[in-house]
Amino acid sequence: MTDLNEAAALLGRAKRVVVLTGAGISAESGVPTFRDALTGLWERFDAQALATPEAFRADPDLVWGWYEWRRSVVQRVRPNDGHRAVATIEARVPHCTVITQNVDDLHEQAGSAAPVHLHGSLFAPRCSVCAEPAPVTGPADEPAEGRRLRPPACVRCGAPVRPGVVWFGEALPAVGLQSAVQAAADCDLALTVGTSGLVHPAAELPLVAARLGAAVIQVNPQPTPLDPVCAVNLRGPAAEQLPALVEAAFAGGG
Repeated sequence: MTDLNEAAALLGRAKRVVVLTGAGISAESGVPTFRDALTGLWERFDAQALATPEAFRADPDLVWGWYEWRRSVVQRVRPNDGHRAVATIEARVPHCTVITQNVDDLHEQAGSAAPVHLHGSLFAPRCSVCAEPAPVTGPADEPAEGRRLRPPACVRCGAPVRPGVVWFGEALPAVGLQSAVQAAADCDLALTVGTSGLVHPAAELPLVAARLGAAVIQVNPQPTPLDPVCAVNLRGPAAEQLPALVEAAFAGGG
C-alpha cells in the first residue's frame, strides 16, 4: 500500500477530522510568509519587529500601513487546489474542524464555512483599547507599500483601530484556542498541512490528537518535528497532495 493509499483509507473512514493549516498552503497561492525577506520599500524593516504591540504604540501609522499592504497582497491572490480540497473534506466527513495559523481569508474563499483563525485575521480589525470590531475599509486597490497610513478611529471610544491579528507577545484568542484544543481531543484523524511544527501552541494540536488515539497525516514538502508522530507523511505541495488524497479517499462517493 502506498502512502497516499494509506492516507486515503484513514480519511475515507474518519468521522471526526481536524485539519490544521499553516503558512505553506497559502504560500502556494503567493502569500509571503514571515520567513520571506521583505521586499521593495519595506525591505529596510524587520517583519517580526513590526508585528508587536510595542511597534504599534510607537508608530501606529507605520504598522497600520504595513498591515494594509499585507491585506492588499492577500486580496490579489486566490485559493489554490489545496484550499479547495480542505473545503471538500469539510463537506464530505460528518464532523470537520478547520484550524488555520494563517491570517488570510483563502479558506473562506475556497468554501470552508468557519475556520478557526488561531492567529487572527487581516480582515477582522478591532479597537486597540476597547476591542470593538471595526469594519474593513474596503479593497486596497493600490498596495500601500512603504507608506505610513493613519489607522481609523474606533466608533465607540475614538482610539486607533489595530489589525485583527495576534502579535508576538500576545495570547491567542481564548475561544478559538479552546475550540481548537477540544476539536483535536475529539477527532479520530488530524490532518496537518503546510505547518513547520515549530509554532506553539498550534504545534501541540496534532500531538494532543495522537496522544488520545487519533491518526495523524502530515502534508509537507519537507520533514518537520512532527514526522515521528504521523501515521503517514505525504511529501509535496498541498495543492498537489491534497486533491490526490481527496480523490483517492472519496472516489465513487456521492
